[in-house]
Parts: sequence; C-alpha cells; structure tokens
Amino acid sequence: MFTQTLEESPRNARGGQTSYLLLAKGQFGSQNLAVTWVEGGPGSGQAVHEHPANEQVYVIIRGRGLMKVGDEEREVRPGTIVFVPAGTGHAIRSIGEEPLAYVSATTPPFDAEAAAGTVWAYGPPP
Repeated sequence: MFTQTLEESPRNARGGQTSYLLLAKGQFGSQNLAVTWVEGGPGSGQAVHEHPANEQVYVIIRGRGLMKVGDEEREVRPGTIVFVPAGTGHAIRSIGEEPLAYVSATTPPFDAEAAAGTVWAYGPPP
C-alpha cells in the first residue's frame, strides 16, 4: 500500500489557494493519473486555464465555490463533482465565508517536471 499526507506533499500557492500534489506521474508506479488537494480562503481563486490533452474532475470537499467550465458557471458545494473536458477553459473561485477545499484528478497526468520554473511549478514540502 502506498500513502502520502498533505504534510509530505509538494505544493504550489497561487491565487490565494494552496495545491498539494498527492499523486504525480510515476509516483507509486502510477502512470495515468495525477491527484491534488487544494485549499483556499474566502475570495481565493484560479485564473481561467485549460489543459489541451487532459481531462480533469474537481470534487468539492468543503466550502462553496463558483466553478466556470467553458461558457457555463455554476455554484458548487460539498459533494459536487465537476467534469472538465480536455482543452476546455475552467476556473474555480471561493464564494463563501468558509475556506474552500477540493480534490482534483487529472488524466493523463500533467507533467510536473515541465512546469518547473512556471507559475504551475510545485515546490518541496516545508
């Protein structure tokens, strides 16, 4: 069995949100999936972005958010899953008073090494 905690995970902070890379390509032998846990305070959010060749899902764990996928926007709450097709612009913003937390899974996994030196780069745990 393979496990990893948030404390052990590489992280990236942007837009008031912190993303913890729980599973990266090649980690534990995984080749087809990347998983992140993301937390952000009220008002935090991502810029609209897309992954040309990657499908992605968001699973809302805590808080409320406004999710944009393509031309649609919808409020999301705990227990909501959002599917983002490859090549589709998307973003999430925290809209409640409670911090927002969600899990995101991407397939095929994004290339963490290619992100080095960019806003998307993950750094080591503190």
